[in-house]
Amino acid sequence: MRNGMHTDTERCVRAVQSKDARFDGWFYTAVLTTRIYCRPSCPVVPPKPENMTFHPSAAACQQAGFRACKRCRPDTSPGSPEWNQRADLVARAMRLIGDGIVDREGVPGLAARLGYSTRQIERQLLAELGAGPLALARAQRAQTARLLIETTTLPMAEVAFAAGFASIRTFNDTVREVFALTPSELRTRIPRKAAPTPGALSLRLPFRAPLSPDNLFGHLAATAVPGVEEWRDGAFRRTLRLPYGHGVTALTPKSDHISCRLTLSDLRDLPVAISRCRRLLDLDADPVAVDDRLRADPLLAPLVDKAPGRRVPRTVDEAEFAVRAVLGQQVSTAAARTHAARLVLAHGEPVDDPEGGLTHLFPTPGALAALDPESLAMPRTRRTTFTTLVRQLADGSLHLGVESDWAESRARLLALPGFGPWTVDVIAMRALGDPDAFLPTDLGIRRAAEELGLPATPSALTARAAAWRPWRAYAVQYLWATDSHPINFLPV
Repeated sequence: MRNGMHTDTERCVRAVQSKDARFDGWFYTAVLTTRIYCRPSCPVVPPKPENMTFHPSAAACQQAGFRACKRCRPDTSPGSPEWNQRADLVARAMRLIGDGIVDREGVPGLAARLGYSTRQIERQLLAELGAGPLALARAQRAQTARLLIETTTLPMAEVAFAAGFASIRTFNDTVREVFALTPSELRTRIPRKAAPTPGALSLRLPFRAPLSPDNLFGHLAATAVPGVEEWRDGAFRRTLRLPYGHGVTALTPKSDHISCRLTLSDLRDLPVAISRCRRLLDLDADPVAVDDRLRADPLLAPLVDKAPGRRVPRTVDEAEFAVRAVLGQQVSTAAARTHAARLVLAHGEPVDDPEGGLTHLFPTPGALAALDPESLAMPRTRRTTFTTLVRQLADGSLHLGVESDWAESRARLLALPGFGPWTVDVIAMRALGDPDAFLPTDLGIRRAAEELGLPATPSALTARAAAWRPWRAYAVQYLWATDSHPINFLPV
């Protein structure tokens, strides 16, 4: 854990002097003599230590009057791993801000979703990040604006609107203040390729090395729901349900980034789409911290050394994943995909895919709650599980989102009929994003544990896995990767 690392001046100076990219996104260096801020790995000659100050967020740097470095582009750093490995108020607020809530619903909307007052939210964010929710959202708008300026030929008025600015003047002032360039200067400074069609964008999604893409993309491809997801030409493609419309994303692993092609029906959804793609692939993880902890177990160390940097495949839609987890109870991967594909065809919303392979958005809980239960080709007990889940998701009595409290969501799920520990922890791991979720009853995990010489019974394996905390979900990925058998969703 590197919580509050920006307060450890000595460590920050060492990271900057060694240009250590592992710390990009953990903190930002503000240079007093030039009034610019950088990522730790900035390629320029490091400033003298007495000229450096350190901040926990780009927004804090901007509020203190520093401009973004034109060389290292600190606003394009991977996000801080803190917000995906913690479940406290600040982390939940940051996940919501990343999902665009402040731009759509304002700070009162953010506070209402978290169940706190606006004053409490602002005080805690300011204390930990040096900036309140409005400043953090503004920094995100500036980053979105630069992305659109540099990668599209959209008129500046449309860029301002898509990035979430209330006026052209505010857009111009913010871009000039943050980047020390006008929007027009920013556009002419970097060569770009025009998007082939309106709303189509090609982006690079950064991550902290190392990254092992095989199980990450392999799992997504193996469980892809026809019509909604596919693996084509080395890319995982899927449809996205977004606040203002829908989109299609194509994600391709590269050596130092993930190539992301996005086609959006409304460009205002760009920051949310990027946030959800990053979350799907767990790109803000800190693989060095994870692997160091797991490598300390001599029986796990060979797995980590063989393919370091495994990520947890997550989701772009928490409710969708919960539904799919129920569809996959006690059946093979192929059967789960068949069940889901039928629901998609009957109840999903049709979409146009410019490349022709995808046809629908996954059905909403409301659409699934309205179907005839007798039409579901599954045992009666699982039918009850399914209908109870979608009804509660549809009426809001159960909410699964980026802001969810992990412990509370677990308790609510366990109270549903047909939800055992396996189903709940799969949802906690892949939908809620709990990095410590563990599946000791999973048959693949037990088989892998036995082959490695780890305890194979759930209770003994759980006791052994206490040393892997808080990264047991990543241990699950390393253990699953040893199993050459098809993915099966057997326990409940």
